[in-house]
Amino acid sequence: MKSIPLPSTSHVPRPYAGPSAAEVQKLRQQHLNPGLVLYYKQPIMIVEGKMQWVWDHTGKRYLDGLGGIVTVSVGHCHPHVVAAANRQNETLQHATTLYLHPNIAQYAEKLAGKMPGDLKVCYFVNSGSEANDLALLMARLYTGNYDVIALRNAYHGGNAAGMGVTANSGWKFNVPHSFGVHHAAMPYPYRGHFGYDDPEAGRKYADDVKQVIEYTTPGKVAAFIAESMQGVGGFVEFPANYLKHAYEHVRAAGGVCIADEVQTGFGRTGTHFWGFENHGVIPDIVTMAKGIGNGAPLAAVVTTPKIASVLTQKTHFNTFGGNPVVSAIGTAVLEVMENENTQANSLKLGAHILAGLGKLKAKHQVIGDVRGKGLMLGIEFVKDRATKEPAKEICAQVVENARELGLLLGKGGLWGQTVRFAPPMCITQADADFLLAALDEAIGAI
Repeated sequence: MKSIPLPSTSHVPRPYAGPSAAEVQKLRQQHLNPGLVLYYKQPIMIVEGKMQWVWDHTGKRYLDGLGGIVTVSVGHCHPHVVAAANRQNETLQHATTLYLHPNIAQYAEKLAGKMPGDLKVCYFVNSGSEANDLALLMARLYTGNYDVIALRNAYHGGNAAGMGVTANSGWKFNVPHSFGVHHAAMPYPYRGHFGYDDPEAGRKYADDVKQVIEYTTPGKVAAFIAESMQGVGGFVEFPANYLKHAYEHVRAAGGVCIADEVQTGFGRTGTHFWGFENHGVIPDIVTMAKGIGNGAPLAAVVTTPKIASVLTQKTHFNTFGGNPVVSAIGTAVLEVMENENTQANSLKLGAHILAGLGKLKAKHQVIGDVRGKGLMLGIEFVKDRATKEPAKEICAQVVENARELGLLLGKGGLWGQTVRFAPPMCITQADADFLLAALDEAIGAI
């Protein structure tokens, strides 16, 4: 492969003087759970980050094209976020919700101000898995129903409840789960029954939600949960009007609608602050994590006052949810998004990259589909465009080649056939051009 020059940066990383990558890997093998996987045939050790860039222990620089798995929203070690965390760390690091503290209350007000309709009540937790677990609990308590409709190809977390509504065999252990959960057909235009050329695809896919309710439930459901764009499933966009019709069917059966915004929220899709807004719907419960804290362990469930009140039936408590430090971080992240127009940047550069991906698809026959919105984009690789046979090995090699060129990417899809990229929303035009050039070289070298 030919070298692709990285865009310049003024940041000078500190010399690394810690243990070697080999030593760290040995310690990891001895003391960390073997279920923790590593990317790359030769794992890299990231020791520093600044905005869209990360450095390994040798000093090599990479463009973080995956944003720490769609988590670093405004940039690694953003100075405004770091300063807010440092100030609070020096004052009070922990106080539970059993006591008053201004940070959590003011942050909740600011976050709720970003929500449409009557979505004004926040409950803070530590991860997206926890948020989805709590959302399902609220839905079941509020409706008095138990059954939940989720989607095939979905991912909603690694805890028991999250695994239950997830529909990807690679993420589901052989233990009891999914009680009361029914998975409707995936609205996947590239691989589903109704393609991009069908203007009624959204309605037709949503009809399966109605049939699942009628055939597999008591006719009453607690909730419908869906990502606004499927993340781990390969950044799959739903066809127009799908969520609109699906929500109608679920509400007619007494259920509430949960939008999983763990990956799509906070302006990443460019056109709107929340992914569900791209579909012209307002859910009853919204879950969010990842980009909410720019890497800090922060997540939230936002719902209506009426639904939120069901938790008063018993004691419900989260020790670390909305603690003073993460609340300060969450507030600072929102301030950066407002002051630096990260959503507008996602829209502009996402459109530029998507257009570039279209050109790569015309050039490389191994690309079956390119899709996404804003800075949440995917490339699906196939062995043959006619059969759409997934090309897992090609996808994996593209990720390896890109790493050599200084670009970190992610993988997704049931077969690991889709390259995903969701870089920090602070990337520049030069970064976008580098990303496209590096992808072209990485694919061409297969």
